[in-house]
Amino acid sequence: MSQETEHVKCLIIGSGPAGYTAAIYAARADLKPVLYTGMLSGGQLTQTTEVENYPGYPDGILGPEMMQNFEKQASRLGTDIRFGYVSSVDFASLPHKVVVDETKTILADTVIISTGASAKWLGLESEQKYNGFGVSACAVCDGFFFRGQDVAIVGAGDTAAEEATYLAKLCRKVYMIVRRDEFRASKAMVHRVLNTPNIEVIYNSETTEIVGDGQVVTGVKILNNQTNQDRLLDVNGFFVAIGHHPNTEIFRGWINMDETGYIITKPGSSETNIEGVFACGDAQDHIYRQAVTAAGSGCMAAIDAERYLAAKEHVVTA
Repeated sequence: MSQETEHVKCLIIGSGPAGYTAAIYAARADLKPVLYTGMLSGGQLTQTTEVENYPGYPDGILGPEMMQNFEKQASRLGTDIRFGYVSSVDFASLPHKVVVDETKTILADTVIISTGASAKWLGLESEQKYNGFGVSACAVCDGFFFRGQDVAIVGAGDTAAEEATYLAKLCRKVYMIVRRDEFRASKAMVHRVLNTPNIEVIYNSETTEIVGDGQVVTGVKILNNQTNQDRLLDVNGFFVAIGHHPNTEIFRGWINMDETGYIITKPGSSETNIEGVFACGDAQDHIYRQAVTAAGSGCMAAIDAERYLAAKEHVVTA
């Protein structure tokens, strides 16, 4: 049972570029935001190394350092940043009830959801060992580091096909590892892959181990699931493109989502189907999934929340 209750104007659930940007704007609008970081403070960027595609950093910046900067800025402007996770929500009435760490109830006039999404991984120990050191789940983010080199990508859907063709523009050779004897991607994307000369599709194959020298990736072991033959690919980069899952399960039953769990927002806004609840970042974006677009949507959510509260305060009653 929840033992402590607190009332806040603006509650932000989740950190990362979306949550911290929402906090910066909400704080400047005097909403006195309270932000709960979740169990991974700073989000996915804290698990990356160099970030070179975020505007304003001409020499690049380490992902953890960038998120520390976001946090410092949000804190300096007045955000109450707390480490903790949301264990349940009740959006049946206003103010909204959000239970934190199963012990404290927050009554929030507005809620901004910025819980992000997590990449799906193969589950190999070596995959996590070299995550950020040759292993990546985002070709657009990290492909630049492998210009002129050989890489492998695993996946068979539209995202994998799109990322393979993106990598092919940067890399010397792209091995595309497909578990079955066919793609799941659309015919147009398959046609694009098959007509890219430096992409080699390896069908009926599964990754068994990421090989490295203790610091960076040097190869990938794959197994043909039809012939049981092993093969070692000499690559410097390994990209996992088997999908993402949004961290939105706790909101199921309250917030409208698509079939995969991404929150549905009203076109051109961060509004959800629940009054006073807004969503931003990768929790509602299955298309771009970039730090800069997440930050932009965090700005939108804070502005939407501020305008919502302002309209409530100025309701004229007869």
